[in-house]
Amino acid sequence: MIRAVLADDQTLVRAGFRSILDGEDDIEVVGEAADGAEAVFRAGELRPDVVLMDIRMPGLDGLEATRRICTDPRLPAVKVIILTTFDVDDHVYAALRAGASGFLVKDTEPTELIHAVRVVARGDALLAPAITRRLIAEFAARSERPAPSPGLEALTDRERQVLVQVARGLSNDEIAERLVLSPATAKTHVSRIMSKLGARDRAQLVVLAYESALIAPGWLT
Repeated sequence: MIRAVLADDQTLVRAGFRSILDGEDDIEVVGEAADGAEAVFRAGELRPDVVLMDIRMPGLDGLEATRRICTDPRLPAVKVIILTTFDVDDHVYAALRAGASGFLVKDTEPTELIHAVRVVARGDALLAPAITRRLIAEFAARSERPAPSPGLEALTDRERQVLVQVARGLSNDEIAERLVLSPATAKTHVSRIMSKLGARDRAQLVVLAYESALIAPGWLT
């Protein structure tokens, strides 16, 4: 059973999302929060698999709440999906940098919401939509002087190749096919890269790849 917490200052939004998610046999909404501070509290209290986090809330906003949850050593398994009204938003980019596993616009289809919760709960980043990579590329490109991420120099040539493919949004199976590896080897490479770079998940790897200029925005497919 996937356990989820809903954080949004609008009661009707929470009720709508709860209705959708609780209708699934493998998902249970275990808590709600009306602001960022309550979201952080609920995450620590309930240890959900996924927190659906509105980016704009009164008091402590979703960005800071995400940062606190994702940097809390007691909550390594808690994943955050950002909810936003705008698909290109610098706050969303900052949240991805802080450790969020992906984002959804609030008018997403119910099937996409359910899929997103399942994807993130199993430990993957919500990177399939090209819009997520476009967002990262756009804001990373605004940096005047991209600097290599600490630890990037510790990657082997093969690991750098794998990181580029991750940044392009490829799955482990697709990376294995592209680089002529076994899927297990590709998965091992990704895990080692995350460990070396101190990344929570693939979303952060994508951010690091673009900010370090390891991959250029024009390479997007």
